[in-house]
Amino acid sequence: METVSIAERFRDKTILITGATGFLGKLLVEKILRVQPEVRKLYLLVRAPDAIAAEERVLTEVVGKGLFDVLREQYGAEFHSFIKEKIYALPGDVMNENFGLESYEILQLSQKVDIIVNGAATTNFMERYDVALATNAAGVMHLCQFAKKCDNLKMVLHVSTAYVAGEQAGQLLEKPFQIGRALRLDYQLDIEAELQLVDSIKSELRIKCSSDDKLEKTTMRKLGLKRATHFGWPNTYVLTKAMGEMLLQQLGQDLPVVIIRPSMITSTFQEPMPGWIEETRTIDVIFVAYNEQTLPCFIFDGSVIFDLIPADMVINAMMAAINSQWNKRAQVIYHVTSAHQNPLPLSLIEESMFRYFDINPRTSKDGKTIKNKRPIAFKRLAYFQAYMILRYKLPLEMMRAANVLLGGIYTKNYYEFNRDYNILMTVAKLFAPYVFFKGWFDDTNLRKLWKATAMDQNDDASIFNFDPKCINWSSYLVNTHIPAAIKYANDQKAKARSA
Repeated sequence: METVSIAERFRDKTILITGATGFLGKLLVEKILRVQPEVRKLYLLVRAPDAIAAEERVLTEVVGKGLFDVLREQYGAEFHSFIKEKIYALPGDVMNENFGLESYEILQLSQKVDIIVNGAATTNFMERYDVALATNAAGVMHLCQFAKKCDNLKMVLHVSTAYVAGEQAGQLLEKPFQIGRALRLDYQLDIEAELQLVDSIKSELRIKCSSDDKLEKTTMRKLGLKRATHFGWPNTYVLTKAMGEMLLQQLGQDLPVVIIRPSMITSTFQEPMPGWIEETRTIDVIFVAYNEQTLPCFIFDGSVIFDLIPADMVINAMMAAINSQWNKRAQVIYHVTSAHQNPLPLSLIEESMFRYFDINPRTSKDGKTIKNKRPIAFKRLAYFQAYMILRYKLPLEMMRAANVLLGGIYTKNYYEFNRDYNILMTVAKLFAPYVFFKGWFDDTNLRKLWKATAMDQNDDASIFNFDPKCINWSSYLVNTHIPAAIKYANDQKAKARSA
């Protein structure tokens, strides 16, 4: 069989991308256009009421980002005509059957598409259960239904997460789930029953409370966390992503499928520029909170290995996997992770954070250096919880009692102090499964893929680098990622103030 380079594989191909306005989605669009300008067409499915609104979203939320500056400079005055030629914005949503498109639109699209990349997802750990199910689970079902209509389809790539493994310890293989089997021993997971449960609870709420949107939102969020815990997953996000994989395995049996499971995705390592990031992502919460001095204490075990992977390496692995598994009627899973080949202990992340802020200290308005206070670290969640009771909960109860006796003079202080307590407890609860994670992701398939890519004679290894061994974690964190995370957070604060 003739070997085709990764970039060449995308020449003259039509690609449907869901989730294109997300972090990975726009990185994928940029990379394809940069390395293969002869791609035929990128159809980007975006939530919008009509075609004009969809195009506007793509122009502002995707192409309008600084991420595209390399392409903008390369094409100059021709940039917008190039984008218009290569990108078509489709107003639709994976939550809906046929993506909410008209029958004739689905028919036309199905006759053109060679590749489907499903990046549409809600990644909120505490998402409403109905929304997470509709996007991360039912969305996959709708995608498979469409894929089976495509005459020329050669690849379906689905972006999942390595943390569908939940809180399991030891070696975690690049293997599919057994359909319907929960992580909790002897528990069965019936996805259809979960969808019906959501509909039933929402119907009851509407009967009892008419149109109380706030109550529905709160109920659905609590339900998601409750069902995740019930089945053995730590949060709604990873539960519903696991469901999505199960549905893809069941409904996509006759399709050429690749499932990508990245670990915690960080800012770009190299391309199209180092340190490009959007949103305050996972570990970045700690960096930003330390910078703003809103994290007086936290849970932390320096010996735990954290698994981070730069976003551009995820994109490169996705494109390499598409090329490697082209038109193979099988399902292959890749853990796009780093810890097995280049382990990163939490102690090094802590050391890098302190080093960055020592080199780049905060300053007051008059230019004086502000020294950050280091948070109190607890190696066990129980110790953290005990401290929070002594430091926050007991004083809160005393303040509440005094407030009643003194006519409400401490009301504002009480609510601010209570808010701080709730934020710290929520963040700790959500982060605990990752801070104390005892599993390690087997990356056999990824290493085989990289070996094949590195041996290629088409310079694929230099253009599509996804070798985590080349990362110097200390240098990357101090010089690239932490400053990127802080800059993004500061920019967002500035935008909010000026709005």
